[in-house]
Amino acid sequence: MASKEGGMAFSRKSYKLTSDAERSRVTGIVHEKLLSDYLHRVFASPDQGPAAATSRKPLNFQNLPEHLDQLLHVDKEEEESREQVEGRLGPSTVVLDHTGGFEGLLLVDDDLLGVIGHSNFGTIRSTTCVYKGKWIYEVLISSQGLMQIGWCTINCRFNQEEGVGDTHNSYAYDGNRVRKWNVTTTNYGKAWAAGDIVSCLIDLDEGTLSFSLNGVSLGTAFENLSRGLGMAYFPAISLSFKESVAFNFGSRPLRYPVAGYRPLQDPPSASLVRAQRLLGCFRAVLSVELDPVEGRLVEKKSSEWQLQGQPTILLTLAHIFHHFASLLCEVYVVEAVLMSFLLGVVEAGPPEQAQTVVHHVLDLLWLFMEDYEVQDCLKQLMMSLLRLYRFSPIVPDLSLQIHYLRLTIAILSHEKSRKFLLSNVLFDVLRSIVFFYIKSPLRVEEAGLQELIPTTWWPHRSPREGKEEVREETSEERLRRRAYERGCQRLKKRIEVVEELQVQILKLLLNNKDDNGGEASRYIFLTKFRKFLQENASGRGNTPMLCPPEYMVCFLHRLISALRFYWDEYKASNPRTSFSEEAYVPPQIFYNGKVDYFDLQRLGGLLSHLRKTLKDDLASKANILIDPLELQATTMDDLDEDEEPAPAAAQRPMQALAVGGALPLPRPGWLSSPTLGRANRFLSTAAVSLMTPRRPLSASEKVKVRTLSAEQRTREDIEGSQWNEGLLVGRPPEEPEQPLTENSLLEVLDGAVMMYNLSVHQQLGKMVGVSDDVNEYAMALRDTEDKLRRCPKRRKDILAELSKSQKVFSEKLDHLSRRLAWVHAAVYSQEKMQDIYWLLRVCLRTIEHGDRTGSLFAFMPEFYLSVAINSYSALKNYFGPVHSMEELPGYEETLTRLAAILAKHFADTRIVGTDIRDSLMQALASYVCYPNSLRAVERIPEEQRIAMVRNLLAPYEQRPWAQTNWILVRLWRGCGFGYRYTRLPHLLKTKPEDANLPSLQKPCPSTLLQQHMADLLREGPDVAPSFLNSVLNQLNWAFSEFIGMIQEIQQAAERLERNYVDSRQLKVCATCFDLSVSLLRVLEMTITLVPEIFLDWARPTSEMLLRRLAQLLNQVLNRVTAERNLFDRVVTLRLPGLESVDHYPILVAVTGILVRLLVHGPASGTERATSVLLADPCFQLRSISYLLGQPEPPAPGTALPAPDRKHFSLQSYTDYISVEELGQVEQMLAHLTSASAQVAAASLPTSEEDLCPICYAHPISAVFQPCGHKSCKACIDQHLMNNKDCFFCKATIVSVEDWDKAAHASATSSAA
Repeated sequence: MASKEGGMAFSRKSYKLTSDAERSRVTGIVHEKLLSDYLHRVFASPDQGPAAATSRKPLNFQNLPEHLDQLLHVDKEEEESREQVEGRLGPSTVVLDHTGGFEGLLLVDDDLLGVIGHSNFGTIRSTTCVYKGKWIYEVLISSQGLMQIGWCTINCRFNQEEGVGDTHNSYAYDGNRVRKWNVTTTNYGKAWAAGDIVSCLIDLDEGTLSFSLNGVSLGTAFENLSRGLGMAYFPAISLSFKESVAFNFGSRPLRYPVAGYRPLQDPPSASLVRAQRLLGCFRAVLSVELDPVEGRLVEKKSSEWQLQGQPTILLTLAHIFHHFASLLCEVYVVEAVLMSFLLGVVEAGPPEQAQTVVHHVLDLLWLFMEDYEVQDCLKQLMMSLLRLYRFSPIVPDLSLQIHYLRLTIAILSHEKSRKFLLSNVLFDVLRSIVFFYIKSPLRVEEAGLQELIPTTWWPHRSPREGKEEVREETSEERLRRRAYERGCQRLKKRIEVVEELQVQILKLLLNNKDDNGGEASRYIFLTKFRKFLQENASGRGNTPMLCPPEYMVCFLHRLISALRFYWDEYKASNPRTSFSEEAYVPPQIFYNGKVDYFDLQRLGGLLSHLRKTLKDDLASKANILIDPLELQATTMDDLDEDEEPAPAAAQRPMQALAVGGALPLPRPGWLSSPTLGRANRFLSTAAVSLMTPRRPLSASEKVKVRTLSAEQRTREDIEGSQWNEGLLVGRPPEEPEQPLTENSLLEVLDGAVMMYNLSVHQQLGKMVGVSDDVNEYAMALRDTEDKLRRCPKRRKDILAELSKSQKVFSEKLDHLSRRLAWVHAAVYSQEKMQDIYWLLRVCLRTIEHGDRTGSLFAFMPEFYLSVAINSYSALKNYFGPVHSMEELPGYEETLTRLAAILAKHFADTRIVGTDIRDSLMQALASYVCYPNSLRAVERIPEEQRIAMVRNLLAPYEQRPWAQTNWILVRLWRGCGFGYRYTRLPHLLKTKPEDANLPSLQKPCPSTLLQQHMADLLREGPDVAPSFLNSVLNQLNWAFSEFIGMIQEIQQAAERLERNYVDSRQLKVCATCFDLSVSLLRVLEMTITLVPEIFLDWARPTSEMLLRRLAQLLNQVLNRVTAERNLFDRVVTLRLPGLESVDHYPILVAVTGILVRLLVHGPASGTERATSVLLADPCFQLRSISYLLGQPEPPAPGTALPAPDRKHFSLQSYTDYISVEELGQVEQMLAHLTSASAQVAAASLPTSEEDLCPICYAHPISAVFQPCGHKSCKACIDQHLMNNKDCFFCKATIVSVEDWDKAAHASATSSAA
């Protein structure tokens, strides 16, 4: 043991009290009178007054033990009387009855005070009941879901549906639904939130039961409780799945005690009395000093006291701690005495002085107490400190949180205590992430935000289709906004004080200079941090085992601040390294096995597969050899994973583990509470370490690696040494030789990226709900005010209701605007935005460096691409409108780099995971919907743009084509016929679910990318046919599916019995319709950009493609334009889920294609298109007339249509279709009318035997070789695009020859 503060080292053994002779010799150090005065001053009796000072007995170290025994004496009769309390039955130590007093599946903590619901509605009660008197217990709410907390008798029977309060003689309060329960239910109390404390009070003298929330009484809940023989009440709770609480029956001091009510578990009164008296003695030691020269006592401040090796003081402290040590192992004493003392020190003076005193106290604890006693005391101290911090009420100045954090910093600043807590407590026993969380106030009035932000304000926006209504801000609104912003700044400054303290804690944990006599704190933190990440990565879906996402958000921001601080500090002392602004994770970390990624997916698939298939690349590019034994073990693990028995898995040697693999450990029966952490439930981490060479390696030599667990890693394994690169072993030739920073910081950075992927992004999206609520209520208030202005004065009843609604909306907006101020300060501030932006740039640089390694890029974990995509989405969608991404430095360059990554990797063959490929495709589809990001795509190098478009034009078969098609449509939107809308015309009066959706953005076409598309389609003979044939195939499928589904919907609607259409079927139906429209738009774009693909019949596939296109267009027109047809009836129903199904989108898409073919094309092309269109047997001129509102004449014998029936007409959409476009449609109709008349006059009848046996629409014109079967050219050409077998005999078709009946007949006769 050593005292770090005093400058001298003392052995504890030297200060144990020994023989009387030695004691007598020691007393000669100072004058006996001075010693007696000093000891009387330190060990003063509570009842000792000034008069007794003259007659007191002299004290020395010989009679001090007797004096101390008298000082600490507690009346045994009084103590025994307190233990025998009338009105209580059961053990004196009250816990949850986990052996028989429960129903359902519950997870109970080791201390039997915390519980987590693990079934539908589990119930548990305590081990002790009460039948007389006034009693209280507290419940710490850790999640704000469905729970019923209260009391029940032993005869109450519960099940998975009925819990506490649902039966006779059980009573409960439910803060989730704000109700009280006793068989029936009524409104009661107010809503609780995570971090609240519910006090449950029962008065069995009066027969009443009440509850308090955070010390504020909610009033009497129940009266006339059943009392008498056999009636005793147990504390009890029922809670639903994943909800969690922690009970305090009195094992710790109550947070909100109530006068007259006793906790169910009595406090250790005797121990408290002794501890308080000993604490008084200890305070006296710190506040008085011996002056042997002057022979007097000198009063001093505690902060000025130092341990200087004076034997008198050391012996005095030894006597104190001889009695104090055992008391400081009791939970109640630690929290009530030691915690209160330390908090008083922190609150009394500046942080530097408080830290000095706390260090003195910790030095003395380690000096005078056994190690196990100090460790137990520190563990209880940190548990109490974390509990107090988490369940402290939010006040305007956050003073409580600040004091608790300052005390935490003072404790962790003590090196020996910090290392013990970090190694054994912070991550293993506690959920220490709580220290980095700032609780969001759900009840604004209790948080004091009304005083901090007295004036509220909210934005006034009224966006409309195609334009935004901009209203001048009135002077009153301007004043309110500025006052609100000033209040927000005040709040932000107070939150920043707490955040800075939290960053200081992490700086202490990341300290790597404290390696005197042991491992530095940073390397202990790395091991614990990696296990924390593993637990959360492997525990997805099992919420009780996960760190709550709101905690993870705060932890990430504080970690980034501390990480960048140390990164830039290292740069200042090592100029050859990089600044944190240039940070990235080197690619060798992903494949050298030094860092464990658990079971997280890699871009190239499973790690075991990659190590087998890319082992040659690892050897050639990174000079890394994987141990063949590990490869073999991995292969066997992959084969026998599901069949291997548990004992065999447990006995598997560490040497047989795969690189980055994990050894499964048995899972304990008890899980941790919301306050306590998880003890020893992590899997072993596997890492790869160099067998340290004795000389530098040449470029051609290979490094053989072996597996180490995370606990076995040393500082050298991480940071490296002279000939050992540590984490960076296996540097590829593409990577620079100079180091970025300390290797340990690279691992912290990698963990920060993983944290964002685990839950931070989802939580950032959830918090946007507050802003959405503000917008909703602001719109409702504005509508109500408009109605008030329009309402006639005589309608007083309506005016009264509107005024009441206006008041409700205003109050709600006041509340939400203050909450929004908190959210913007704590979650969406400018500093938080810069953290996410920095993380995005880190991911971009990491991906770029990994891409340069070629095939080794496949080793990169998928979450790096996910974080790059999601962090950009968060910056764009979550931080506005207060902060804009455009304000960030290097904004355009970052957009361009992300665009290059999306363009290159959405079709990268090195990426095999379906989910990440879909994410890349969706991200690119969203990227091209916004002008800024689309311009970024246009700024990437030309070869990358061309490669991206080439991948987009690959055939649609055997790949997810819908997103690809959507990207092409967005590149065209704004250029097509009537395709300049943001929302469909018939949906303008409805409110979109989310106006920020990519599909609702204004058109922003890209002529540059369209030109690349045109060049590629002209480039090769096979690109255009294969692409367009796949588009036509998908269009045929999508529209056919759509028609089949609306037939089923119509049949269901016509049934007399009551029936329901599955909402999923409606959604699929609408999706097929949207796909059909988008495919038609891609065809329109293709015809516009490269019309020769269809109209230049010198190309071998042009005629076939044009005939297929004409056939599909005629089918669509006939289905959609027929009067009183199936499509018309389903559109009229306006079913929820089919909102997008309407005449306009699909008819304007078809019209755009026809106009391009028949009006804009060259004369020869127009003639060919006209002949093909008219030759199709499905062509009907009335479908074209329908477009201009000319209805089909009624058939003979049918009723005339209703005179008020509205007919579809493109002329009705003047806001969407220009006059020029309408003129082109009229020109097309006139042309087709004339051409169809000419064709009808010139056509000759054809016998049925001369028609194609496939389509029966065209005459036979082709014969197959060698089988000799016949069909028309259109049918065989279409068939040969996908199949080479004959229609009829399935023989392989070698060639197709023209066939003419007359020529064949003459040839036959000549031969005869």
